[in-house]
Amino acid sequence: MKKTWISTVIVVVAAAAVAFWVFFDRQRAPEAQIDTALNAMPAWQVIKEQEPVLHQRILDQMAALQKAGEPEQQIIDTIQPQILHLQMSRLQNAPDANVVNYMTINMEQTAAIQKVSDDACFRFLYPTVKGGVNPMRMLDKDLMTRRMQADADMMRAAYGKNRHTVTPAEREAAVEDVRPIMKALADKYGEDIQLLQMPEKAAGKEKLSCDMVQEMWAKVLALPEQKAAGVIRLAVSELD
Repeated sequence: MKKTWISTVIVVVAAAAVAFWVFFDRQRAPEAQIDTALNAMPAWQVIKEQEPVLHQRILDQMAALQKAGEPEQQIIDTIQPQILHLQMSRLQNAPDANVVNYMTINMEQTAAIQKVSDDACFRFLYPTVKGGVNPMRMLDKDLMTRRMQADADMMRAAYGKNRHTVTPAEREAAVEDVRPIMKALADKYGEDIQLLQMPEKAAGKEKLSCDMVQEMWAKVLALPEQKAAGVIRLAVSELD
């Protein structure tokens, strides 16, 4: 049971980092102009402040990929895991409210992308299976602005005065809190719940996969804030 819900969260949060990539193919810009464009994005500013080595490495990679003529989605798919890893690490120390807000807006994005198409939603959640999407091309500016601000607020709060420390008791409680959620999903969806662990077998069931992911997170986010944050932190800790 534990592996089922851990695997679920990995594919859900993997899409969070793509909120940065608004500028691709609008210009083939040198590194300095790329950095200037990204500086308008709050989460990029936090990375620049907190992780200067990572910041420079990403700039170098983007410049090299652009120079090589790689398409937009290839650049996103190359850079995204590095941003993801950083964000998942920060979630461990961010306060409950920031953790819950981060995932809430992620799910709001997911629902909005599914209105575009079930295939786009599936690609958003499972970019390694069929290739990802750039939500900047699908979602309204307000939602993407809130997405990026939530990222930035979460990463800053992880270093702030209300920094959270995960305890063994929190992890044990999170396992118990999520158990009935996953049992309810298993009872409802039967063998199809395995698609959460094996999305590569979901061909033709993209809508079902998106629906299950959103239903699971709706149940988690309906928990009291402290419990919901604990489940999120435990799940994404498997990414480290």
